[in-house]
Amino acid sequence: MEFKKEQPPINIGADISVKSFEIIKEELKNYPKSKEFSKDELAIIERLIHTTSCFDEVLQNIYFSPNAIEELKNLLQNGAKIIVDVNMIKVGLSRFYLEKYSNEVICYINEPFTYEMAEKNKTTRSYAAVVEAIKRHKNEPMILACGNAPTFIYAAINTLLDEGVDLSQVGLLLFPVGFVNVVESKEYGKRFSEHFGASSIIMEGRFGSSTMSVATLHAIYKLIFDYDGDKKYNGK
Repeated sequence: MEFKKEQPPINIGADISVKSFEIIKEELKNYPKSKEFSKDELAIIERLIHTTSCFDEVLQNIYFSPNAIEELKNLLQNGAKIIVDVNMIKVGLSRFYLEKYSNEVICYINEPFTYEMAEKNKTTRSYAAVVEAIKRHKNEPMILACGNAPTFIYAAINTLLDEGVDLSQVGLLLFPVGFVNVVESKEYGKRFSEHFGASSIIMEGRFGSSTMSVATLHAIYKLIFDYDGDKKYNGK
């Protein structure tokens, strides 16, 4: 049988993206759970589904603290540092958005002092890295984004408390994936968020990834950017 070469039915990047979100919005109509979320929360959810193709996992496990999106938008617009657990998140974030809103991405995972601290204190490098990052930037607004290492969450929460950081200037994006410490770390993050009123978006359970952290930040940036564009268009 002859093999015939084919070309993709849609071959322009922008068209593929538009079509993808059209499919997601249409298929979400089949999930009653989707009606429980606000318009902005659905914008995050759609981006997470676009990144993973997983409808049930996202809808059933996503947690938003009250007013999380508005508070995270404000942090980004006020030049928040984005402290991450792995360089994969740093590399994945849009330079356009980072520069437009003056957000520096900080990842100390490969710094020599992180290796030294981790060895000295018998912790993971992710734990040591976020401790140092928070200590250095504790007086600035910050978003702590985790997509891989659950020990990052324990270190972040404990250091925020130890250093007396103003939690109104802190946001949490907790998306680690895996089997060890993962579920427990997210539960710890949720209890912390609810107890202290800290802004957070958490993917509960084992599900998650660094790319989902990136997708969430991009979705929030787009909400900011689109709103700014609407204001200009309407002369506000």
